[in-house]
Amino acid sequence: MYQGKRQLHGDANFMKILLLANSDLASNYALNLLLPRLQGHELKLLLSSSVGSSSQHGPELQALKFFEQQLFSELVFPLLCEASAPGMTGFDGFSRFLSEPVSIENNINSTASLARVTSFSPELIVSIRYGGILKGPLIAMPKMGVINLHSGRLPQYRGVMASFWAMLSGDEALGTTLHTIDDGSIDTGRVIASTSAVLDREKSYLGNVLDLYGSGVEILVQAIAALASGETLSCTEQQQGGSYYSFPSAQDLERFTAMGYVLYSPQEVLAFAREHYLGGQQATVLQ
Repeated sequence: MYQGKRQLHGDANFMKILLLANSDLASNYALNLLLPRLQGHELKLLLSSSVGSSSQHGPELQALKFFEQQLFSELVFPLLCEASAPGMTGFDGFSRFLSEPVSIENNINSTASLARVTSFSPELIVSIRYGGILKGPLIAMPKMGVINLHSGRLPQYRGVMASFWAMLSGDEALGTTLHTIDDGSIDTGRVIASTSAVLDREKSYLGNVLDLYGSGVEILVQAIAALASGETLSCTEQQQGGSYYSFPSAQDLERFTAMGYVLYSPQEVLAFAREHYLGGQQATVLQ
C-alpha cells in the first residue's frame, strides 16, 4: 500500500470490532446474516435512527420509511420478543452476540461518542447503512481501518438510495461495494470487493435492496476473516467518474413510477417478514 494510507492488515484471530448500522430493515437483515459468523470476536453495535433528515420528504418517501423502518421497529420486532418466534431477531435480540447492549448514536463524531468508542478500543470499524458521516478522529482510531458495505456500485452511485438511482438510470444489474473509509468524504474509499445481481423487475426497490445483502454480507465476512488471519486486503482506487446522489425529488419519483417501478410493496414486505422473522407463521397482527 502506498504512503499515506494505512494497510488493512490484521495480526490476530481475535478482534474487537465496532459495528455501525442504521435502525432499518435492511440493516437488521444484514446483521442477522453477519453476527452469527463473527462469533469469537468482541463486538459492539451502535445504531443511527435515520439517514439524513426526513422532515422534508414527500409522502412517497415517508411511506417507504414506514415499511423499511417503523413497521419493523414498532410492530414486528416487539412481536418477536413477545412470541419468541423462530427465525431472525430484532435489534434487541443481538445482545447474545455483543459485549454490551445495542445503543442509538446519531452523533458519532462528538466528544462524548469518541470517548465511548475509545473505551472500547476497536481494532476494526464496520459500517452498514450507518446514517452519519465518519470524521478523521474516529477513522484514525482502529488500527485495521474502517470498512463500509455500500448498497450500490461505486463509483457510479455514491450517496443514498443507490439502487433507486441505478433503476432510474435503466441499469439491468444492481450490486454492493465493500470499500474503505479513509476520510470524511462519502463513498470514495478504496474498493475491496463488489457483488452484482440481475435486477428483478417484478420486485420493488426495497425488495431488490434486501436481495443484495446475502452476497454483500458474504464479501464482508470474507474480508473480516482475512484480517483476522493476518492477511492484508487487496484494495483498488475507485475509477474516475460517477456521481453523488441524495434523496430523489418528486420529479425523480414520477419518472420512477412511469418506468413501471414501485418503491415498496406491502405484500412483499409482509412476505419477507413471515419468511425471515416469523418462521413462516401467519401472524394475524400483520394481516
